[in-house]
Amino acid sequence: MKDKRMRAKFTVYILKCSDRTLYTGWTDDIAKRLAAHNAGKGAKYTRGRGPVELVFQETFSSKPEAMKREYAIKKLSRREKMNLIPT
Repeated sequence: MKDKRMRAKFTVYILKCSDRTLYTGWTDDIAKRLAAHNAGKGAKYTRGRGPVELVFQETFSSKPEAMKREYAIKKLSRREKMNLIPT
């Protein structure tokens, strides 16, 4: 288990919900987290707003880095978040 934690990658992501709102989060398993959001078992915010689409992701080598980036993104305006999303 220790080896897995040493190799873990932490992903900060933005989802576009079906109502066109954006949700930002972080995870150490993006595929599993995306599936949870789409199954209605993710964050309370995304429940009832699915399906969600992954529109942005950044990977970090540590959990604190990812959490710091998530916090910074959550403070951005919608326009600033949209500017992060590749077109």
